[in-house]
Amino acid sequence: MTLAVGGTAIGSLAALLLTRAMTSLLYGVSASDPVSFAVAGATLAGVALFASYLPARRAASVDPATTLRGE
Repeated sequence: MTLAVGGTAIGSLAALLLTRAMTSLLYGVSASDPVSFAVAGATLAGVALFASYLPARRAASVDPATTLRGE
């Protein structure tokens, strides 16, 4: 999740810096609309949380002693 939050922060900063290039691509929304940035960031964070939660849950359900004996 640390990488996802860092990537989202860097991507949001880059998007804010490139608003002039994006103004021609947007319709009905300003280039620096805070709601759009919040929704995009929350969506990315939610997907990253879901993608990292499933493997972590599966790894936590394995008995460490059994795994170490198998190696």
